Amino acid sequence: MLAPPWLESLLSTTFFTVCPSHRDAPRSESNMFCLDCISDAFCFYCRSTRHKDHSAIQIRRSSYHDVVRVAEIQKVLDITGVQTYVINSARVLFLNERPQPKSSSSKGVPHLCEICGRSLLDPFRFCSLGCKLARIKNNGDATCNLGSKDDEVGEMREGRLASKEEEELRERGQQEMYTSTLTPPNSNSRRRKGTPHRAPFGS
Repeated sequence: MLAPPWLESLLSTTFFTVCPSHRDAPRSESNMFCLDCISDAFCFYCRSTRHKDHSAIQIRRSSYHDVVRVAEIQKVLDITGVQTYVINSARVLFLNERPQPKSSSSKGVPHLCEICGRSLLDPFRFCSLGCKLARIKNNGDATCNLGSKDDEVGEMREGRLASKEEEELRERGQQEMYTSTLTPPNSNSRRRKGTPHRAPFGS
């Protein structure tokens, strides 16, 4: 499979409705999705009870469209090729295609979504996860699945080794700097000048 089984369900789920189990609670909006149960959206209180030990992600809103933070979704999904945006100091991406304004034109736009033709800010292939999934279904030349577990373990091990080497280099550099500051100056610089003599006055 080129995409996890929960992705299509995530993209078709309706979010930000009132949770039927916690209607009177202050945080009753259904903005969570469980990757294990693959069911309807649920609220903050359901997360801490029915989905306590499950993998879940939180959906947010931008201009009435559903978005998810890159920091969350990239842990469980390959988002390569999907345009990302910075909203409220957080990098996010859109779940589904957004309607293109009728007045807008793609002429002269260097980057366009391969599925819906929406103009993109950067050289990405898709405007949303939905468009990337559509490309996978139609052509199969993209993937949403992360690498195998062995690859992830290898990358984590390499990352730890690299960080260890960087730490050793940093400590070595600090030791060299500390040693250089303790090195006594050249003995010539410590030599004191003789007692100055005033030049004799002319007769």
